[in-house]
Amino acid sequence: MPSWVRWRKARGVPAEPLVLLPGMMCDGRLFGPQIARFGRDRAVHLGNITGAATVPEIAAHVLADAPPRFALAGLSMGGIVAMEIMVQAPERVTRLALMDTNPKAEVAAVAQAREPQIAAVVDGQLAPVMRDEMKPNYLAPGPRRAEVLDLVLDMAMGLGPDVFVRQSRALQVRPDQQETLRGVTVPSLILCGVHDALCPIHRHELMASLIPDAVLEVVDGAGHLPTLEQPEAVIAAMETWLAA
Repeated sequence: MPSWVRWRKARGVPAEPLVLLPGMMCDGRLFGPQIARFGRDRAVHLGNITGAATVPEIAAHVLADAPPRFALAGLSMGGIVAMEIMVQAPERVTRLALMDTNPKAEVAAVAQAREPQIAAVVDGQLAPVMRDEMKPNYLAPGPRRAEVLDLVLDMAMGLGPDVFVRQSRALQVRPDQQETLRGVTVPSLILCGVHDALCPIHRHELMASLIPDAVLEVVDGAGHLPTLEQPEAVIAAMETWLAA
């Protein structure tokens, strides 16, 4: 435990709550190791990003259930929602972590490529669509790859096709947040896996360049889901961020 956290606990000052926003078709298990670690000395809240059809609506729902002020971390689609929260209520966010995500609006080709996926999922093919998307884009090679893939598929199947469609539609029309990031003034962590093919390193270098004094962490041995692939490296980066 960092000395900063020990100091606050010893004097009875509660650590700020931490709100975590998972990626598309993921639940709280995406942050399982981080929840286990940070839940020991602060309240950890998991934001619900499954119930609305646009990113601004999703962000509003998260804010309605969140503490008055909080540290905010989002991965992939969760990071996209986190950036929208910085539009709607920046005064409530004490620090920001954006992981394996993208500040740009969806380009037309990617938006169009979602249409056959949506059609297949509506036709009952959620599992094969998720497998086809995960294999090339999600994870780094390594001994835990199959285990993490199985967990991601289990999370997706638990959420179901309706969530897939809603989240896909929300991503298709998401706003560009580059100007939003230029206005961020809280301590910020930008983190990604070195093997992330879905949101590559150059996207994170861009985000780090837009946010004044942001810290960029590139995690070795990880792809799009470093919270599961290299959980201890992510925990270490987050501990430093939470102590900033």
